[in-house]
Amino acid sequence: MEEESVTKFDDIRPLTNDEVKEAIEELIASKDFERAFRYIKPDLEWEEFSQRMRTFRTKEEFKAVLAYDVVMMVAKNTTFSLTVSGRSRLPEGHIPCTFISNHRDIVLDAAFLNVMLYDVGYGMTQVAIGDNLLISPWIEKLVRLNNSFIVKRGVSGRQQLEASVLLSAYIHHTIKETKESVWIAQREGRAKDSDDKTQSSILKMLNMGGNKDIVSNLMELNIVPVAISYEFDPCDFLKAKEFLQKRDNSDFMKSKRDDLLNMETGILNNKGRVHFTICSPINPQLAQLEKSTDKNELYSLIAAIIDKEIYKHYRFYPCNYVAYDMLTNTGRFSSHYGQKDKKQFETYLQGQLDKIVCPNKDEAFLRTKILEMYTNPLKNYLDNEAAPSS
Repeated sequence: MEEESVTKFDDIRPLTNDEVKEAIEELIASKDFERAFRYIKPDLEWEEFSQRMRTFRTKEEFKAVLAYDVVMMVAKNTTFSLTVSGRSRLPEGHIPCTFISNHRDIVLDAAFLNVMLYDVGYGMTQVAIGDNLLISPWIEKLVRLNNSFIVKRGVSGRQQLEASVLLSAYIHHTIKETKESVWIAQREGRAKDSDDKTQSSILKMLNMGGNKDIVSNLMELNIVPVAISYEFDPCDFLKAKEFLQKRDNSDFMKSKRDDLLNMETGILNNKGRVHFTICSPINPQLAQLEKSTDKNELYSLIAAIIDKEIYKHYRFYPCNYVAYDMLTNTGRFSSHYGQKDKKQFETYLQGQLDKIVCPNKDEAFLRTKILEMYTNPLKNYLDNEAAPSS
């Protein structure tokens, strides 16, 4: 990355390799970083770990060794399986892509995708991360060392426009100049009810960094949707609680402590089977669009293309079918699960509901919200299958 670009993007870019040594020393000296790492690995020998950290000279070494090992340790401890399909759809010749996925887990969506891309020889992506999650200095240092770039949130008006223009320019620069792939979620924040829909605002931001028409600008980014399917969402009870808090208080806002709890819960607790599907690159579909179409309609059409790719490539588990039948009070999918599956999910559901502590606890509402989380991907899949092809 040339010096001029480093300066231009200083506020949001990952660290450069020249900054790695200093960043590692700062992390090693951070008691909060040590505490967080011990939380994941209680038997950690800190001095030995510190010496290992000091051997890393580049971000690539840090990601390929330490970050990879940590993510695989999390997968081993908290998933039944972590799998990927659709690797044959990855563009030949390692052409840099913009991977856009549905968003389930704050940290692990991108982390799991990266280790699987690394395993199939494609290389890890740069990752978009919201600045609302950079709760302490060591977290920002760590994510930038791990090749993440920062999405400014919580700014308004002109500042928001300037932040979006800079972010888009950085993504275009990364794809076209530094030849690295990028991951970004299809929406700002997780879809807490798992009703995954690409936000037009994300597409508008991605367009800003190009100097052609909307379709051409987005085609330059080589967008590849990714469908993420978790059997169990460790944060489902926290998401349901937030729905209740917002229902009862329209001004409710999550605190930084809430964000931290969501990150910890997502990383450390059971996810069952986790599957990622690399969907088809959308450039062939974008090329069919009429460039003179009204801008807002065009963004809606492009969002729908991404959504349909994700919907048709979900992977479903017994809990999705059980939740659908419980929510709709039908037996439509009873052939997809047995009584043991149903009993296990009912026990799981009650266990998650029991974790929710709040005043005026409306258990019926909370139960419905959690059932919707496991049902909505299946509903979107079914609606997509039933929709006439365009």
